[in-house]
Amino acid sequence: MDSDKALSELLAKQAITERLNDYCRAMDRMDDPLGYTVFHPDAPADYGEIFKGTGHEFVDWVHQSHAPMISTNHKISNVSIRIDGDRAGSETYVTMHGRIPGEGDTVMEIHSIGRYLDKWEKRDGEWRISERRFLSNMDEVRPVAMSAYPTEGARDRSDPSYALLGAVEQAPA
Repeated sequence: MDSDKALSELLAKQAITERLNDYCRAMDRMDDPLGYTVFHPDAPADYGEIFKGTGHEFVDWVHQSHAPMISTNHKISNVSIRIDGDRAGSETYVTMHGRIPGEGDTVMEIHSIGRYLDKWEKRDGEWRISERRFLSNMDEVRPVAMSAYPTEGARDRSDPSYALLGAVEQAPA
């Protein structure tokens, strides 16, 4: 492989990885505008029994279904990306933890593990998901003791990470 093609593939893989990270951040911060940037507007999203529709509709659905949760945490790993020009495919492992109020003082924890099988397209210079399929590997819901420490941060754009990352993005070179 020549160095120009290798560099192009490396930049594509980095752009796709950053979109995947944006997805996790959008889910945990309930940041719909950020979530929309991960999917092309016409991208189908198939989450099996959980949801079927477009990626943008999924972002809206998550905002509604996750609103009662105390906190969520999405983590991705084992990202495999294959590039073919302005198209790509990826498999990404995902783990989600969520806490929801239970009966009385009980807190319930949702622990879900699965994989995203994504088709990607670069349109107008931007990589976005053109089709997503989520495969659930396992999940559980169980009561847990409240944490010894309070949940910090916010599940919206008032989270301190936005001020930090915004300041870095706006810093002079």
